Amino acid sequence: MIQEFKTFIARGNVIDLAVGIIIGAAFTGIVNSLVVDLINPILGLMTGGIDFTDKYVVLSGNVADGASLAAARDSGAAIFAYGAFAMAVLNFLIVAWAVFLLVKGVNRLQRAAMRKEEAKETPAGPTQEELLAQIRDLLADRASPA
Repeated sequence: MIQEFKTFIARGNVIDLAVGIIIGAAFTGIVNSLVVDLINPILGLMTGGIDFTDKYVVLSGNVADGASLAAARDSGAAIFAYGAFAMAVLNFLIVAWAVFLLVKGVNRLQRAAMRKEEAKETPAGPTQEELLAQIRDLLADRASPA
């Protein structure tokens, strides 16, 4: 069992997955900072200082007016936290856009590398004119008496 575990861990896919998870965790921190530190203040400025993350509606229960979302949740009341949801959706869209751009860039690099490889591997064949000249010459050889 230990040998199987060593083989499993040594496989490239597991290492790639581990690297992906680590990079993903770091990327999440960057995206969270982008949303909290850059986008939220701009949205707040555009909406007159409103911070969407603390916006909620009390569905049932008692919550003091002006209480933060955390305080409202701690009170045990049923909360419809539309601001936190909106920020989660925005965060997802930012992550999805960044991943899209990353994949698009990687695909472009892979296509360029494949084109270079194909150019190296593909020998330059005869041109259309050269092929037509060869056909002409073969036909001329057949038509001429030997």
